[in-house]
Amino acid sequence: MGIRNERAANLPAKLSRSWLLAAPHSEQVMLDALASEADSVVFDIEDGIPDDDKAQARELVATALNNGLSGWVRINPAGTDLWREDVEALNGSQGLRGVMLAKTETPEQVAATGQALTPGTPVVALLESGLGIENAPFIAKAQGTFRLAFGTGDFRRDTGAGSTPLALAYARSRLVVASRVGELPGPIDGPVLSDDPGIIGTACQVTVEMGMTGKLTLGTSQAPQINEHLSPSASEIAWARDLLTKDAQGAGGGDGSYLPRLSRAKKVSRLAESYGLWNR
Repeated sequence: MGIRNERAANLPAKLSRSWLLAAPHSEQVMLDALASEADSVVFDIEDGIPDDDKAQARELVATALNNGLSGWVRINPAGTDLWREDVEALNGSQGLRGVMLAKTETPEQVAATGQALTPGTPVVALLESGLGIENAPFIAKAQGTFRLAFGTGDFRRDTGAGSTPLALAYARSRLVVASRVGELPGPIDGPVLSDDPGIIGTACQVTVEMGMTGKLTLGTSQAPQINEHLSPSASEIAWARDLLTKDAQGAGGGDGSYLPRLSRAKKVSRLAESYGLWNR
């Protein structure tokens, strides 16, 4: 059923930068998504599929995950009939890497989802409302929560907030702090609704500056750009290599900023190594 992008397939999801939401209208759509440069592929059977087509898409995904494919699945909101049908169909699926729970608002919804699936199935909690954002610290600590994600479109509709970085700064900051308190990887930012490289670059800069480490994308073409912008830059890698070399030679500095800088250099080196950038 196709060949998974091996680099992305072998990357731990806690380090995934690009999260591709792919609507499973056909098997070919799924194969194209899995062959892309996206770090994580999420088959979207919530907003990506009309209600009348959800049963067919759900069956297609469940069958594919039991016949060689591997990926995440965005499922419908907890407690709904569609959610129950989703978790029943996906429970025990061999290739299920985890689920993205749409419109998460409480920690109980994450717990219920985890209990309805194979024990240990990771849950990315997608927060898309004011209530979800306010409950972010509790959701981050819920059993089964793997990462938090920001559904910017629905959040804006729910709250009336604008689309500027300033308008969404509080929500993004709350997700970042909640993730840190919950000892989770950095949160996943919302998507960019443009394929313009300049717009994507600017949006990714906001993502990075806010402390978020992943980004949703609705198209395969954006994944390489997101991966580049959310990875350590060439200048950061050069700085880290220089500092680590000096430290190994015993030439490290002695001021109060040295240990934090050394810790940062080690983090950059680990990330660059994971993304295949350290030895370039």
